[in-house]
Amino acid sequence: MSSIRNSVPKRPYKERSQPASRKKFGLLEKHKDYVIRAQNYHKKEEILQRLREKAANKNPDEFYFGMCRSKTVNGKHRALGEANKYTPDELLLMKTQDIGYVLQKIQSEKKKVEKLRAVLHSLDDQPSKKHIYFAEDSEEANEIQSRVSENDELPISGFLPPTIKRKMESSYRELEARMLRVKDLERVYAEMAMQKELQKKGKKRKLREDEVVNPTSRPVYKWKAERKR
Repeated sequence: MSSIRNSVPKRPYKERSQPASRKKFGLLEKHKDYVIRAQNYHKKEEILQRLREKAANKNPDEFYFGMCRSKTVNGKHRALGEANKYTPDELLLMKTQDIGYVLQKIQSEKKKVEKLRAVLHSLDDQPSKKHIYFAEDSEEANEIQSRVSENDELPISGFLPPTIKRKMESSYRELEARMLRVKDLERVYAEMAMQKELQKKGKKRKLREDEVVNPTSRPVYKWKAERKR
């Protein structure tokens, strides 16, 4: 009997919809919506209860070393970060590895720039299309000259198909972008090299503007001369 009872289709249960007189109040909340809202409410209540217990049991004289690496800004607690996580030697080693990577990228970009320049230079320096005509007498020479003057010969670049022209233009744009990238990488490399030198031992000071022989936008440092054994 149970199998026969289960085989008979039943009408699915449906919750009532919002009455027409109350449509101005929005959608009618269903049971599944209430469950989600109740779970969220109880979760917030539990968090507030735990915070109340921590505040009640807090020891005002308690100290932990995390206080030395944090501060309060506009009433909000902020950690200062792990500035002393690595030793000076480890930081210097990481700087060296980063500088090596940047130098490798500079060399790679320079090779690509040279390759693009060679290809584009070979395309631009192709000789123009010329023809040599031979005439038996002066009349035929004048006729050939008049015919050529009417149809002036164009250089071979004028006969390039549109697809090749577009490729050449994109190659020139790529060349310009790579040259700018090389300049940016060289600037980053110089800055990283300066930071690496500043991390080394030795007394040094930053020169004033009137002390710099060749003024630049970057700071200039001077190291104290030390006697080498």
